[in-house]
Amino acid sequence: MHPALVGLGALAAVGAGGLAYAHVETKLFTLREVTVPVLPPGHADLRVLHFSDLHLTPSQERKIEWVRSLAALRPDFVVDTGDNMAHLDALEPLLYALEPLLSSAPGAFVMGSNDYYAPSPKNPARYLLPDARIFHKIDPPKLPAAELAAAMSAAGWIDLSNRRDAVDVGGLHIDLVGVDDPHLDRDVFPAAPERAGGGAGTAAAPSGLRMGVVHAPYVRVLDQMHDDGADVVLAGHTHGGQLCVPFYGALVTNCDLDRGRAKGLHGWPGGRPDAPGGEDSTWLNVSAGAGTSPYAPFRFACRPEATIVTLTAR
Repeated sequence: MHPALVGLGALAAVGAGGLAYAHVETKLFTLREVTVPVLPPGHADLRVLHFSDLHLTPSQERKIEWVRSLAALRPDFVVDTGDNMAHLDALEPLLYALEPLLSSAPGAFVMGSNDYYAPSPKNPARYLLPDARIFHKIDPPKLPAAELAAAMSAAGWIDLSNRRDAVDVGGLHIDLVGVDDPHLDRDVFPAAPERAGGGAGTAAAPSGLRMGVVHAPYVRVLDQMHDDGADVVLAGHTHGGQLCVPFYGALVTNCDLDRGRAKGLHGWPGGRPDAPGGEDSTWLNVSAGAGTSPYAPFRFACRPEATIVTLTAR
């Protein structure tokens, strides 16, 4: 056989094997753990479960059971940074998956584009463009975002879509701020409490912690949360790059966040934890997410994840 044909055959075999593994990796759920020193001195640790981008379809029984199993971690607080659904009939299985968490821990949430609109087939090369926000349909099918928000709110979780709130967890007062999905340009950063009413008595109570929550970590929102005094910001959307190159990392983030912060714990606008001199930075945890579009069911060198963010004393 001609050497060129042998080479092409070997290349095709490697490609097929890589594609097969990339499909398998979508089911290799993992738990990442990070520690963030933001609590007042002497305060006991607080464990926050952060998950994102489930992109759930009714047939994903393994993912459903994995999400249910996260309640066994007994987090003190739960944050869901959106893109929960990927099918018109996903609401009921999603609520079944979330039920152990909804019934056992306080939480907060924001929505992503795939809470509002069903996914559709897209050319993967579009993600290499400077801005990949293209809908292939003028009016894509709508998902039951309002029903999802109502169910989570009824369970006591806080809807942070363009609003502020506060919660006391484990003896810690947490001021929360969030925005609706910046990827859809739905974000409107809420006014600071002292400006909201324009009168006396509108300032916020002293806070033990300030936390920002956003689906897509666009630079404009991260800057707003940093300027607002957030100690830590939790985000998703990037899928960690989804298809990564070993020893190189993510190729894209699907937003204007740099590739170096496609997943994991970093500082914003820079510095910590991977370099000194970041004392003025906000801690930023970007979840690689736990799902994919059903039209691109592949992950490579980027396992689906949830994160335990242990907040500890400074």
